Amino acid sequence: MSTKVADSTGYGPNFQMSAFGYIMAGILVLVLLPLLPVAIPAYVLWRVFAADEPEHSFESWHSGRSSNGS
Repeated sequence: MSTKVADSTGYGPNFQMSAFGYIMAGILVLVLLPLLPVAIPAYVLWRVFAADEPEHSFESWHSGRSSNGS
């Protein structure tokens, strides 16, 4: 006698939760999409002015050399 997984566990499609997820995703898109023109230049400026630490690359780590040449 075999039982179906949906019958034995009680889990199945839940329209209410699915609709809630789609509505929340839509709200997030509507809220965050207008912020893109502000976020992209802010990120670029942050990378230019605030990222003073040297970049660590795998190649310099693998060869045993540090980024500053010592």
